[in-house]
Amino acid sequence: MSAGLDRVILEMGSGVSLRSGDYTRAACRAVDDAIHHSSLSFPSQLGMDLRRDLVIEVTIGVQDPGAVDADAVAALLPHGKVAVRVKKGGLNVPYDEQGYTTVIASAAIAVFADMAPYRGGGGA
Repeated sequence: MSAGLDRVILEMGSGVSLRSGDYTRAACRAVDDAIHHSSLSFPSQLGMDLRRDLVIEVTIGVQDPGAVDADAVAALLPHGKVAVRVKKGGLNVPYDEQGYTTVIASAAIAVFADMAPYRGGGGA
């Protein structure tokens, strides 16, 4: 999806589902953590259309990738063409005495755009 484009932002985040063992909740919290570390002001300043010109690739790491609703994660991203992939990663912390597992998810959000029109063509 991002082939031929330039990566202009990479943000990381982590999220936790303390007691419910909800992988989607932990993944969404990780994405929320990551997107609140950035402000995408430069695309607008360059005249880019935030929905059309940005490609967003989200990678989620959790111990049970099949338990994450990728559509729910994608819905959190306010701009761009979004793709979510979920891989094995993150961490489960069992609390056997209380009968639950804490789920920790990691998120990496990469933003891509075609920056060729903005590169200087002159030499030194």
